[in-house]
Amino acid sequence: MPTRHALLSRRQLLKLGAAASALLPWWPRAVFAGPDMRKRPIPASGEQLSLIGLGTSRTFDVDSRAALMPQLREVMQGFFAHGGQLIDSSPMYGNAESVVGALLGQVKNTSGLFTATKVWTDGKESGVEQMQRSMQRMGVKKIDLMQIHNLRDWQIHLQTLRQWQAQEKIRYIGITTSHGRHHEELESIMAREKLDFVQFSYNIGDRRAEKRLLPLAQDKGIATLINRPYQRGSLFRKVKNKPLPDWAAEIDCASWGQFFLKFIAAHPAVSCIIPATSKPKHLLDNMAAGHGRLPDAAMRRAMIEYFASA
Repeated sequence: MPTRHALLSRRQLLKLGAAASALLPWWPRAVFAGPDMRKRPIPASGEQLSLIGLGTSRTFDVDSRAALMPQLREVMQGFFAHGGQLIDSSPMYGNAESVVGALLGQVKNTSGLFTATKVWTDGKESGVEQMQRSMQRMGVKKIDLMQIHNLRDWQIHLQTLRQWQAQEKIRYIGITTSHGRHHEELESIMAREKLDFVQFSYNIGDRRAEKRLLPLAQDKGIATLINRPYQRGSLFRKVKNKPLPDWAAEIDCASWGQFFLKFIAAHPAVSCIIPATSKPKHLLDNMAAGHGRLPDAAMRRAMIEYFASA
């Protein structure tokens, strides 16, 4: 078993990243365990999708002329440089869609891009107008995944999404929720309706989705996007001053962020995790979680116990 000295803490890892970025635009590949980002198949098509995606809630809601834009450009460039594909946004996230569109026009090597956004309004015509506006803001002619945000007016919008999918305006359709809200209703929809994707919250501190949603998604062949993997930072606050366990090295885990993401990634029904960040050093830490070994069932139990003891 690796010694504790062989394992970098999250703070040490991020310091290494900061030092490296002073010399190079991106960390060398050697920082990441394994050569390639892990991918999972989308059940509806078999298309491979990177295990770590990029959320934009709050973090990308800035004015496109803001001083933060160069930093966000660095985040997005690092995302693609290390094998990322899926960028998730929503009209609910303020300027996020427009910022995504602006940055996509500035960064290099976006050939693997998988765009995901949402419809978040009432009524068919309002939904159509909003989705058309989202495509304009994101600067794409076709959205890869259009989702109904927090189940809002889902019966009406689902009809439109199916029409758009048949017309090849969008590639996949889905429904989302967050906060652990509406799980029972989402489960009912998953059981009755044909969906390509569902999105919900799941993390080591909130494992409710393990009971019904994840098994049902696996059974029905529905891809899953996982939001709030850090429970908006509360997981880090819980483990503050608690050392990362020595045995985390057995799954190529070098930080608490990777610990939390690898726990989620190890569930076989998880397709893509979408942590949101505006900081390049955190983006690189997130991307590293998509490389290397993942915990088995026994180690996942040990991870739960260790986290609970914090």
